Amino acid sequence: MAGPKFDSKEWQRTSQRSAPEQESSDVDDNAAQPVPSAGRASDRPLERYIALKPIVAFGLTLQSSWEAIAISFQSSLLNGGPISLVYGMLIVTLGSTALAASLGEMASVDPAVGAQYRWAARYAPRSMKPQFWGFMQGWLTVLAWIASCALTPFTLGTMLQGLIEFNYPDYAPKPWHGTLLMWVFIVLPVFWNFFARRLLVALEITGGIFHFIFFLATVVTLGVLVPRNSNDFVWNTSVSGLSGWNNSGVTFCLGLLSPAFAVAGFDGVLHMSDETKDAPRRAPRGMVLTVVINGILAFCFIICLMYTMGDLDTALTSTSLPILTVFYNATGSVPATNALMSFIIIVSCIGDFSIFASVSRLTWAFARDRGLPFSDFFAYVHPTLKIPVNALGLVAVLCALLALINLGSSVAFYAVISLSTLSLFISYIPPITFLLIRKLQGQHTPSGPWNLGRFGIPINVFGLCYAIFMIVWLPFPTQLPVTGRTMNYAAPVWGGCMLLAMLDYVTTGRKRFQIEG
Repeated sequence: MAGPKFDSKEWQRTSQRSAPEQESSDVDDNAAQPVPSAGRASDRPLERYIALKPIVAFGLTLQSSWEAIAISFQSSLLNGGPISLVYGMLIVTLGSTALAASLGEMASVDPAVGAQYRWAARYAPRSMKPQFWGFMQGWLTVLAWIASCALTPFTLGTMLQGLIEFNYPDYAPKPWHGTLLMWVFIVLPVFWNFFARRLLVALEITGGIFHFIFFLATVVTLGVLVPRNSNDFVWNTSVSGLSGWNNSGVTFCLGLLSPAFAVAGFDGVLHMSDETKDAPRRAPRGMVLTVVINGILAFCFIICLMYTMGDLDTALTSTSLPILTVFYNATGSVPATNALMSFIIIVSCIGDFSIFASVSRLTWAFARDRGLPFSDFFAYVHPTLKIPVNALGLVAVLCALLALINLGSSVAFYAVISLSTLSLFISYIPPITFLLIRKLQGQHTPSGPWNLGRFGIPINVFGLCYAIFMIVWLPFPTQLPVTGRTMNYAAPVWGGCMLLAMLDYVTTGRKRFQIEG
């Protein structure tokens, strides 16, 4: 049976009433507070137990930005060189901060687990079929995050394989090795989410502390032990032609993709909104602080890395993990190199726990709003564990199945996980665009504790321009000539997913989907 249509005027009146109430309510940080059940299929509420420090630490480990740069900087050296990493990190941090601040305006009024898909439906003009935008946005966001969820265990498995290969040169990595390692890093966070949910706060705080301590240990080690590259190399060196692209402008833009990936996914914090205390204040603040702090750490790490990585050609032609070469050249010791690499793996592993928690909540929220088939089943919240167990199981099974693709074709697997960053950037555009249209038309837009005020429109516009710019470049192949192995499949995979979502909408989705709040 079709649910009642969304009434934007009624929601606006409700938001005007609820925002001041949310702003004036002081919550007890020492008490876990139940969230009123908003969905028909959600049997039980989640529980609010996450304060500001844990939610910031959650975002820091979920992104693991300086760690992400450490294992992916080679791609930017091929396209653009040091200047793409150094100046690119500044550009993407500013752009991601603008996007996070813009989403924060909506999160402060409606701190929803579903985030972008709820806001796309609720801010879209009635003439543009808000239900359609919400439904398509929901599928887009869920698929993007499931792809990201598969990417994290894959990256962890790749790092372990690289470390094994470094210690045992005779080791020959096989695709099934990677698949088995992926499964390990799928089972571990699922087990933790099932049986140690209330320890998530302690785990995230620990991960946040490790994130800083390991950063300092790595930077100090490289800075003290390694001879310096010249200032000209770090700040002025541009690279083109190595990847097949000869235009310096193109290579610079392609070199931004690695820094952009390092600070993307900040909206993962919002998926924990129903478990965050005083979410109208803390969810937006946690999201923006995540981008700013991680952006600063990643920028500082890039500067250190560019000064200490040694010869450019050596870094480009070294092992599958060039950071191992950098560490070994710095320390001259295999155990010390293993220790430095373990710093990255430990924080990334905690980030693995974070992303499974985040994506399972997003999937649960979309099921609660009847966006998924078998919505009642996937919207179930366990009465004792207080987590969406079926949604978590769905995410884990899908990631495990995606890992099987790697057995047949690594190209096909990369095609799937390439969906993540592109889809995330696309998911930011509709809700911010609809919010901006309302502002430019002079319509009343409800505001919460996080309010950009007179700077809102310029920040919204800058964030949108940055997202559109990244969407243009993310589907580009990073190497020429384009072959089956160097093709960037992000755009066609995204298009195929959206066609399936459209098919779902025109058949049963439009009849079952309903935003509740």
